[in-house]
Amino acid sequence: QVQLVESGGGLVQAGGSLRLSCAASGSISSINAMAWYRQAPGKQRELVANIITGGSTTYADSVKGRFTISRDNANNTVLLQMSSLKPEDTAVYYCNARLRLLFSAILRNYWGQGTQVTVSS
Repeated sequence: QVQLVESGGGLVQAGGSLRLSCAASGSISSINAMAWYRQAPGKQRELVANIITGGSTTYADSVKGRFTISRDNANNTVLLQMSSLKPEDTAVYYCNARLRLLFSAILRNYWGQGTQVTVSS
């Protein structure tokens, strides 16, 4: 019913930049919030950044000042601009959307397949 397709991951040197993109498609009525999470090997998945309808954002302390989340509501797309990347940012990054399907009032969570970001020192 809903697909989240991510792109933009890859290998970058420390201090470099990457931009992740995630597009949501399917039987979507409205999207309440979109977010990026990440999971490093051996660690739990953690919230990186979140943006709700209206534009309010939340960031993990570890990425504040370096990452910027933005959203294109018309195209159901969320972007994560990552700058001054560090080796500890290496992880699989997952897109998340909290949304309502057509003809439903229930808020549901959907996840993308993940995209690898590797930062070399």
